[in-house]
Amino acid sequence: MPDGYQTLLCETRSGVMHVTLNRPELRNAMSLAMVDELLAALQAAQESGARAIVLRGAGGHFCSGGDLKDMSAAQGAPGTDGVDPAARVNARFGYLCKAYAETGLPVVAVLDGAVMGGGFGLACVADVALARETAVFRLPETGLGLVPAQIAPFLVERLGYSQARRLAVTGGKIDARAALSLGLVHGVHEGEEALQGALDAVLGDIRKGAPGAIAATKRLMRKARLTDAGDLIDEAAGIFASAVKSAEGAEGLTAFLEKRPAKWVRG
Repeated sequence: MPDGYQTLLCETRSGVMHVTLNRPELRNAMSLAMVDELLAALQAAQESGARAIVLRGAGGHFCSGGDLKDMSAAQGAPGTDGVDPAARVNARFGYLCKAYAETGLPVVAVLDGAVMGGGFGLACVADVALARETAVFRLPETGLGLVPAQIAPFLVERLGYSQARRLAVTGGKIDARAALSLGLVHGVHEGEEALQGALDAVLGDIRKGAPGAIAATKRLMRKARLTDAGDLIDEAAGIFASAVKSAEGAEGLTAFLEKRPAKWVRG
């Protein structure tokens, strides 16, 4: 993994990349530097063969949204190549959301304290979102005269059109239990010990799946969101056949018949 992160703490343990947003004095507000480092951390996790990537925040908060200082600086900067600097900064965050949404790695978000704006968006792109009971979710953009531009598609995908609209126009302040009822998070846990236990259980379940099969499943599910099931039959059959013939497929079937864990479970 590359050294020298300024806004993140990164550590690989048991094949899992743990990434902590580390600007606690600003409730982990997301600067442009943090966006770039999150992209670099994801690339490092993918290249290292990590089994999953875990996102969390330092100091009792996940992320309070975009860094307003960066936004103000971009607003006053001259444009280059005909592109507004504010649009360029915003688009960079969009590429971050897209990268985490489309990675073949399982992404787990561990949420506590403030989960706002861009942090709300990261929660939506995670495959699994676990919240502590103290987590509070907000979409403050319209109250600042702004638009939740890059996270809008992921809000709709995670929450559905009706609930995404409601939260966006009302500033969307909800607690962890309400987030669970909406399907924004997949579990709410009382205290740090219970939250860590839930994370360990999720990572244990992820390790039971073959890495290539998980990545292929995520790709197929992304396509299935916008494609009629009938139009996917042949493509899905081809994906299944490739999996059966793969080294993972052979190992998985052999392990099942021999009643032993597959090699990817044992590490």
